[in-house]
Formats: sequence, structure tokens, C-alpha cells
Amino acid sequence: MQNEDDALALFAVNASREFGEQVARKLGIALSAHEEREFEDGEHKIRPLVSVRARDVFVIQSLYSDPQQSVNDKLCRLLFFLGALRDAAAGRITAVIPYLAYARKDRKTQTRDPVTTRYVAALIEALGVDRVVTLDVHNLVAYQNAFRCVAEHLDANALFAAYLAPLFKAERKIAVVSPDVGGIKRADRFRQVLERALHRELSMAFVEKARAGGVLSLGRLVGDVEGSTAIVIDDMIGTGSTLAHAARACRQQGARQVVAAASHGLFVGNANETLGGAELDRIIVTDTIPPFRLDPALVARKLVVLSVAGLFAEAIRRLHSGGSLVELLAMSQDPDNRSP
Repeated sequence: MQNEDDALALFAVNASREFGEQVARKLGIALSAHEEREFEDGEHKIRPLVSVRARDVFVIQSLYSDPQQSVNDKLCRLLFFLGALRDAAAGRITAVIPYLAYARKDRKTQTRDPVTTRYVAALIEALGVDRVVTLDVHNLVAYQNAFRCVAEHLDANALFAAYLAPLFKAERKIAVVSPDVGGIKRADRFRQVLERALHRELSMAFVEKARAGGVLSLGRLVGDVEGSTAIVIDDMIGTGSTLAHAARACRQQGARQVVAAASHGLFVGNANETLGGAELDRIIVTDTIPPFRLDPALVARKLVVLSVAGLFAEAIRRLHSGGSLVELLAMSQDPDNRSP
């Protein structure tokens, strides 16, 4: 008879193997073996090399493009692997997707627009997945409504607060800034976590922003940042234009320094040029996406990468044993408790 540890199987698709190995080390287990084969015409296959019959299976794959595979390649491999696991009689399957692609396309903004978030959810569900776990999606409500299976959500607020609180403990004025109106609730949640870590109240501000036809226009900054350390918080960094606009607005209103924190650093397009200016003093991201697109000099000068492997490992441990993710997030955001 299998014991509880034997019943858990943790896989990482090759493109996310490095992150998967970090999670496995935190769990004190080894990654389960699997095979990925390439064929001459670009087709491929992927299968587990160990029995998954009746086991609690977790599969890690972060969905972003890199020089070897596009985001669609990675999605396709994940889907095929989930299907192979279901056919191999896995007892329960959880897709662990640190960065979930297409999460920004969660509603129709033009006539006959696709709602791609919902389509990706339907594809994953079609393979018999029981649960999906991700970090800091663009729109939490849209994410939860897109999936009919269980959709679990983690956030990096505690990690950011644990890093920033010691740095800025002596700062007289700190303002948490949302780079747009849509991110105000996200910024306010982070403000509350950072306030508990610093044991004092912080101010809030946001930048009015409009985007039409792909062109971003900067509005006024609402809130007081004069003489403050401004912390701009967002879920992700694409080209960096939104953060750069927000940092510029903060500087124009007298911010003493500006730091940006975002869970996912895509750094696409002209991100090197956009983020290389003097407006931003520091950029903090997690390791859901390696910063391979950024110039190494910019990485060394400005970028800080925090690991979320421990957070995902603890989430997997709790999901496997029937523990509470709500309790996990509450503990991680309490300064009297140590983050995973």
C-alpha cells in the first residue's frame, strides 16, 4: 500500500525544469521522470516514465515564449502531457502554471473579439484536469470564472513586502502606487501587507492612463508622493511602458526614489530602452519567467529576482494533504509568521 509521500508525483515539463527542480527541493522529493521526444517535422510526444495510476499528480509548466519554444509550443506540450497522464489513470491532476499565458485577454474590447482566457481554460479542462494553480493573474475574477475546475490563485505580496520592508524601514514617507486605475485594488492589497510588515500606515496613489489603438497616454497622478519612496506595484511587466510612465509621473510630482515590483517580468519589445532610464531605481520581479530578454548590464544594475518556488512548494504540499491555501496566504502575509 502506498504511503502519502509515494502517492504524490511531481513533474516539470522540460522548459520549466529548472523551476520545477527548485520546487521539488523545497518539498524534499525528486521530480518524477518523463520523456519528451522531437520528430523531424516538428511534432513531438511527451509521456510519464513512472506509474501515475491513482496518484496525486502535479505538472509544472510556465507559459511564456523563449528562444527555443513559443508560448503556444509550451501550451501544446502541457496539454498533451495532461492528456497522457489522464490516459495513464492518474488519480488527480493539478496543472501548476506559474505564469498563465493569455490571461490578459479576458474580455471583448472590440467587435467579434476572442475571449482567449476562456478558450485556454476550456482546453485545459478538456484533458480532465482537476485543478489549476497560478500566480497573480491579470484579472482574478475573470480567471476564476473562466475555469469550471478548481482555480487556485497565489500572490507574491508577502515576498515583495519581506524584501522591501528592511530596505525602507527608515524611510519617512512611502507611497504605494498603482500604474493605472484598474490596478488600484491590487495595489491596496499590497499596501496592507507592507503596512503590517512596517507597522505603520502608508499612502496610496494611482496614475490615470488611457490606451487607444495600442498607444498609451499618460494622465495625472492622483495622490501625494512628494518626498516619498514610491513603490509602483503591478501584476506583470511587458514592454515596461506602463511602469516607465508611472515612474515619470511620480518623479514629476517630487518622489525621492521610485521602485517597481511586478510578479511576472516578460520584458518584451523595447523593454531594455524603456526601463533603462533614470526614472526607476530598482525593478523587482519573481522567477516565474527568467529575465533572459534583458541586457545583463541592466539586470546587474536594477533587477532583483525573488523566488516563488517555496510558495508553490507549500501550496502543493497543502493541496496534496488537504490543507488550506487561504490559511497559507494569510500566514505568508502576517509579519509574525515566516513566509514559505
